[in-house]
Amino acid sequence: MDHLLPGMLHLARDSDETLLRQLTDQLRTLITGGRLAPGRRLPSSRQLAQALEVSRNTVSFAIEQLAAEGYVSLSAGRRPSVSAGLSLDAAKAPSKSSRTPADRLALSPWARGLHRATWPPVYDSRPRAFQPGLADEREFPHDLWSRCLRRAARNALSRRDRSINHPPLQEALLAHLAVHRGIKAKPEQILIVPTAQTGLALIANSLLGRGDHAWIESPGYGGAHVALQAAGAVVDAIPLDAHGITVRARKRAPRLIFVTPSHQYPTGGMMPIGRRLELIRYADAVGASIIEDDYDGEFHYEARPVAALQGLAPAGRIFYLGTFSKSTYADIRVGYVVVPGPLVATFELAQRHMGLLASITMQDALAEVISSGAYLAHLRRMNRLYKTRRDQLLGALAGHCGDRLAVEVPAGGMQLLARFRASINDERLSARLREAGVISRPLSSLLFHETKERGLFLGFAAWNENEIDQAARILGRMMR
Repeated sequence: MDHLLPGMLHLARDSDETLLRQLTDQLRTLITGGRLAPGRRLPSSRQLAQALEVSRNTVSFAIEQLAAEGYVSLSAGRRPSVSAGLSLDAAKAPSKSSRTPADRLALSPWARGLHRATWPPVYDSRPRAFQPGLADEREFPHDLWSRCLRRAARNALSRRDRSINHPPLQEALLAHLAVHRGIKAKPEQILIVPTAQTGLALIANSLLGRGDHAWIESPGYGGAHVALQAAGAVVDAIPLDAHGITVRARKRAPRLIFVTPSHQYPTGGMMPIGRRLELIRYADAVGASIIEDDYDGEFHYEARPVAALQGLAPAGRIFYLGTFSKSTYADIRVGYVVVPGPLVATFELAQRHMGLLASITMQDALAEVISSGAYLAHLRRMNRLYKTRRDQLLGALAGHCGDRLAVEVPAGGMQLLARFRASINDERLSARLREAGVISRPLSSLLFHETKERGLFLGFAAWNENEIDQAARILGRMMR
């Protein structure tokens, strides 16, 4: 049978692959396909080299590689043989008919559910009005940022501190948050993470056990729903009233409560002090922790911003979550979590094990931007600009859509919610708008309880007056 083997092999001299690679792959395929049975003797390296008209070294190297992989057995003074203990069933590549469908693989219920999730929606790679959640990268001081990045990269050569959370950024960020958001903490309580979403996952995985209940606002942030569900929680959607999330005893007390009190996502409403204190008292009573997502809390247009929830109970159970991607621009994907003091060591350990580490060079550059005053100057300029754009969008919607929309005017933030006065399928309208070059988020994708409310979530921060007017004109035409 040995003389048959060369006829099974076809080496192409003009192939981009080496003769050694071709020979090794073809022998492996013959073995896994069952054409060379376990225990079968192969020709000697000299015989096979002569039959294939290749060097003996080529054959020897191929046989040695297959022996290292376990396909071939070698013994002194004897020809190589196909390994006798090789299970052909395990080695064989599955046929087309026997392949397991993706939905039958060993995925968790959460992973399977991702295909049915409404979050995040699919966006084009090129942002377009009215895509929510985007800062205007055209207005960012890129030259200043480039200089800070270059200095930070040079500093890396002499940096001795290898902390995963860069102390200069912790200190600069805390100084800013204490003055402008009312945060009460120590620098070491601030953990720097790749994104706010990973910070949310860090909290959820560190606090929740399978079957624990977690509350989210409805309508609310879909990313929170995904993160809490991924951690094994039973996610309870809590409808909002005029003051935000409704706090009252339910059958199962929550282990974790996710809220957006500064600008409720997506309504833009602000949680008043009475409801904030009520929420803190309730969490203390049932032993729940609170995630305060201050995703765009830097932008307030009507009055001085209300201090963060965390400042009302700094020693309590509140995790303050923030991000630089909204206050700067989307490519600076760095988030942060202010963790209660007693939990810092545990959360840093979890942060390491989960690999939620932000570039130290990026952290160093951000520290310089904040401590130099450039960050605050940029925020003040963007507050003025974004307020103008909010008002431009309100005017454009009134002019092109008339009374078809009930618009909630946010006191700050980067987007607004426009509810339909008539019965309109918001998902279908959103899809039609996308085809016409306008991006929106349907309200129904942000609702986690049964309601007939429908509308569109529209971003204004990243778009100039002309872009806002053109997109509003398209929206008005489609609504008519």
